[in-house]
Amino acid sequence: MKAVIYARYSSDHQREESIEGQLRECKEYAGRNDMVVIKTYIDRALSAKTDNRPEFQRMIKDSTKGLFDIVLVWKLDRFARNRYDSAHYKAMLRKNGVKVVSAKEAISEGPEGIILESMLEGYAEYYSAELAQKVTRGMTENALKARYNGGTMPLGYMVDENKQYAVNPQTAPVVREIFNRYASGELIQDIVKSLNERGLKSSKGAEFNKSSMNVMLKNRKYIGEYKYNDIIIPNGMPAIISEELFEKVQKRLKRNKHAPAAEKAKEKYLLTTKLFCGNCGAYMIGESGHGHKGIMYHYYKCATAKRKGNCDKKTVKKDYIENLVVELTKQTVLHDDVIKRIAKTIYNMQSGESDILKTLRQNMKEVEKSINNMLHAIEMGIVTASTKQRLEELETRKSGLEIAVLNEEIERPKLTEEQIVYWISRFKNGNTDDEKYKQMLIDTFVNSVYLYDDKLIITYNFKDGTRTTTFDEINNSDLAQHGSPE
Repeated sequence: MKAVIYARYSSDHQREESIEGQLRECKEYAGRNDMVVIKTYIDRALSAKTDNRPEFQRMIKDSTKGLFDIVLVWKLDRFARNRYDSAHYKAMLRKNGVKVVSAKEAISEGPEGIILESMLEGYAEYYSAELAQKVTRGMTENALKARYNGGTMPLGYMVDENKQYAVNPQTAPVVREIFNRYASGELIQDIVKSLNERGLKSSKGAEFNKSSMNVMLKNRKYIGEYKYNDIIIPNGMPAIISEELFEKVQKRLKRNKHAPAAEKAKEKYLLTTKLFCGNCGAYMIGESGHGHKGIMYHYYKCATAKRKGNCDKKTVKKDYIENLVVELTKQTVLHDDVIKRIAKTIYNMQSGESDILKTLRQNMKEVEKSINNMLHAIEMGIVTASTKQRLEELETRKSGLEIAVLNEEIERPKLTEEQIVYWISRFKNGNTDDEKYKQMLIDTFVNSVYLYDDKLIITYNFKDGTRTTTFDEINNSDLAQHGSPE
């Protein structure tokens, strides 16, 4: 029987050895019970109290393909510590012809086995709930005493022998420097650059960045306020900076949030690497600049013209060309007949095997041919001292190739035409004012856009998918609402 192994450990307190031990004992069990292990699914530092485990969900999904018969676990609590989840997912697996087997718990097939399995699952759930209560109770008691309860230690602090926060004399001066510099008007990026150039490190031992600096500047622990969940204790820990300095920093953060600096407003150019100059064939790249009235303008410019080369291609407004390409793409691609044609082609492409699978199958044929030749020779009485060893080697290789083929099939799920049509059709009703939607539409369907002074040519990512549109046609259609390209 073909089996997969599911292994898991629940927290960072356990280590990789826990997984290795589970895999070893599961493989030994499989060997004793004529099971061939074709794949392993491993979730690290994830609790079984929830089914939100990536490899677990992947295993359940793979069971629909009929490629394995057994899910082998070290103990049932590795599969789930929640009776509802356990029953629900076992029912799903049974529907797919797959059974869950425990390597360490001998459970019979009859009614007694059902009772024993229920007891084991109930005990696992009880143990998990009891442990959670104990941990929560212990951490709450720690919090009421303003003790350290785990997690990343804020820069400037350390823990003493009583698990209380204490000021770290080596890193606390860095914290004071950061707050003072920001309060005096320095930009965050300048402070970050200065600290990194001096080789100073954040609380995680990494270089400083704008994101971590923002979090740090809002941390009320620095004025001595201890917080754990809903428990807040003013002056529960030693302060590193004064409340006056902290409030000054908060006012500046709030002011910058409502009036962001110009450098924060970085524009995203959706046609980068797809828009080309029709005159010389060079990339057209994003540019920005201020007009006479101080207004910021964004546009695309030919890279050759930017380098003062011999190309006189005019610049084009960013919003104009991006919106135009999106509208033309919707008009060209998002028709039912085109979507069905694309879906059919993609579906047929899937039916072809990957190069890896072709190679594996070819190797399998060669091994099977060698085995048949060996068996034929034995039947003819041609036997040497190395015949048995050679036959065993071929059988072992064949078994390995079978597992490799099954693995490759699991890794390449096949979509139906209906699924592909549904996925592409989602683009029909997208909001053209949404930058994410426009970017996804361009990335999925647009291969290249060649821009001339009088027309543009768009090539799409499917066969015969090219559209040429002149600006005269655009100006005489609904697309004229986008304004002028210049």
